[in-house]
Amino acid sequence: MLRVEGALKAIAVDQESPERVHRVLEQALVFAGAAFAALYTPGQDGELLRLVESAGVPRTLYGLRDSYPRTGRSPVAEAHRGGRPVSLGPAELAEHVQARRVPSRDFFLTALPVHGDGGGCLLAVCERPDGFDTEDRECLHLISEAVAFPAPAAPAEGGELPPGAFSLAMDTGRVRAGDDLLDLFGLDPVEFDGRVETLLGLTVPEDLPSLMSVVEADHMSIGDRELEFRVLQPTGPPKWLRLRGRLLPGGVGHSARLVGTVDDASTLRSDVTDVARVQRLATALATAVTVRDVGKAVVAALRRPLRADRIALAELESDRLVVTVLDPPEPEAWPELWRREWRTEWPDAPVRAMPTLAAALREGRARIWPAGSALERGLSEVGPGGLAVLPLPAGNRMAGACLIGWDTPHDFGSDERALLTACAGLAGQALMRARAFDAEHELVGMLQRQLLPRRLPRLPGAEAVTRYLPSTAGLELGGDWYDVIPLPDNHVALVIGDVQGHSAGAATLMGQMRTALRAYAVEGHTPDVVVSHANRLLMDMESDLFATCAYVDIDLEEGSAWCVRAGHLPPVLRYPDGTTEIAEAEGGPPLGVITQAVFPMSPLRLPPGTLIALVTDGLVETPDSDIDEGMERLADQLAASAPVDLGLVADALLGNAPRSDDVAVLLLRYDGMDLRPLRESWTVWRVPQAVGHARRFARRTLRSWGVTEDFDAALLVVSELVTNALVHTDGQVRMDLTLVNNRLRVAVADASPRSPVRPTSIGWEATGGRGVLLVEALSATWGTLPVSGGKQVWAELALGR
Repeated sequence: MLRVEGALKAIAVDQESPERVHRVLEQALVFAGAAFAALYTPGQDGELLRLVESAGVPRTLYGLRDSYPRTGRSPVAEAHRGGRPVSLGPAELAEHVQARRVPSRDFFLTALPVHGDGGGCLLAVCERPDGFDTEDRECLHLISEAVAFPAPAAPAEGGELPPGAFSLAMDTGRVRAGDDLLDLFGLDPVEFDGRVETLLGLTVPEDLPSLMSVVEADHMSIGDRELEFRVLQPTGPPKWLRLRGRLLPGGVGHSARLVGTVDDASTLRSDVTDVARVQRLATALATAVTVRDVGKAVVAALRRPLRADRIALAELESDRLVVTVLDPPEPEAWPELWRREWRTEWPDAPVRAMPTLAAALREGRARIWPAGSALERGLSEVGPGGLAVLPLPAGNRMAGACLIGWDTPHDFGSDERALLTACAGLAGQALMRARAFDAEHELVGMLQRQLLPRRLPRLPGAEAVTRYLPSTAGLELGGDWYDVIPLPDNHVALVIGDVQGHSAGAATLMGQMRTALRAYAVEGHTPDVVVSHANRLLMDMESDLFATCAYVDIDLEEGSAWCVRAGHLPPVLRYPDGTTEIAEAEGGPPLGVITQAVFPMSPLRLPPGTLIALVTDGLVETPDSDIDEGMERLADQLAASAPVDLGLVADALLGNAPRSDDVAVLLLRYDGMDLRPLRESWTVWRVPQAVGHARRFARRTLRSWGVTEDFDAALLVVSELVTNALVHTDGQVRMDLTLVNNRLRVAVADASPRSPVRPTSIGWEATGGRGVLLVEALSATWGTLPVSGGKQVWAELALGR
């Protein structure tokens, strides 16, 4: 403790230093064993606690946000309001984030109040197995006291800027820059509009992502930044610049600002234009995952620098060249012979049709023909002023060919020949990788489709549609699933879920959970029991993965539903008047986390015309936005939609999906049933007159429904089914009568799982077995189905009214 006290005293001496708070937080990493430490203080509006400084690993690894509501349930807000430390372990954190995806790593979190200078909160995260011990907590207490000194105010936004300096307002994107800095970008200070987008538009596209990570506050933590980037010049190669900056938190009346300098770094780099082109192509091909992506990268790297008029990239499949990229894509820009071979989009032709091209592929090296060379028509018209054919090698085989043509005579220099050869090797390797990716991606998609329902059932009084999009990041199988399960008595179950991770194991578990939920639902269990059984099954499987799930049982006759959530997002309802609501459905933990978990049921009312939407978090959650904001955005999109065509609504929802994760969408529009069945039930008591009571109840019910004919056949079926249940089973017996479209359904449920068996033959002396034959003779159809705790024997008869 003496060491940390000494370090904090040494830092406190220089209270005017802009790095004082950051240096204090670093002591939590050194002396308390924290992996991450941050300071949150009340914002200007007084409603949020905002991140002003941090140290350690990125906060996104732990799902931490840059602000929390002061009245919320976050550890930061609770420590600030209560004035006492709040500590959470992995188990408590898992319960704290039921509606969000739990971070894959286990960690301990401690939040301590900061007293003085408006208050705030010190947040520390530890990844050690035992978390923070007593001495670590004492150290964090000292750090929370040291960080309470007022931080120096942000530098004024007015006044003169030092040479090469700039100041960027993070909320508006307005930038103040000196004349010498604008000169580095080739801009006239008088014409500069003060927008950061103007400066970004002059950078080399390959350097733009790293530069955007600096100028966007949501993608960076508070602190220093330094990087080099290139800006385009009117003539010659791009110019290298070096940026040094620091993000300063906003003070009272001021937004957060990025301040720093930009210097000329071109003197440290040689002017190697061809090497830069090859490097640019290598960078683009490193991120190209499909064959089409490879073609676009080759076109971008070669056509404009070489001032070519057309480029064609073709894959070699057996003995045919299949064109995958044409630039320009218009048919009129290509020879008439090529246009004859066009199929659905672009042409393909056998290699033997162009002997010159076939020879170049056999030799495996770049070939160049200047203007006026004698070539077959299929090639000469591609490049009348010069033609370059680049075989694309990949290991010991040819992946394809690239054709570059000029309309006016082109002078091929030695440097240009070397450039084409180097680019061909890079493109060939990338093309083979992309071909393997496309094939594997198609296989993954096929497997994923096999694990999901092939078609949805037709529902009385409702329509459902589904959509699924796999993640574009990698080739791993996803764990999102959905299902629409028709149930007896005009009920339907909507299920949507997400298994943790992206792997073959996640996809396998997804298939198992979907099958289990469907089996439990068909058995007739209530929604909470269905989800509880699935949770117990997943726990017994001893899997390292967990799953989230939302299960909605809808009564299509009454327009009511019960919803059960297991760590999943709630349904979003769009009512007939266009208003939307995120359902207030109480949730339970994810499946596979707690054995004795409770999954409460929440009621939903569905007036005719209501649209219910179930989605997975891949649609509403991104690394840059909060999941609550995504749900509000989804509700706004549904409110603005026209639910007449559900397919168009689902496609619109997926139109702007981030695609960093799998996305599943399940939509159902409840229209109401035009013809509602008539239903009555009777509990059969085990008394001597039980069968007679059942017949009298059936007779009274049929008369009240207006049935005047076929009484005897219906009552005989009732007698046989009830008698069979009383004689051959124990426990409770229930009879259900349903009438719809002059079709009577008699169903008798009992506690025995054994189904009645139709006898193959009956002798005249037999005393039993004729009941099933009578039911079969009098009914249009009959059968049995399993229900919770037993079975149901049913028969349907056509009646007159």
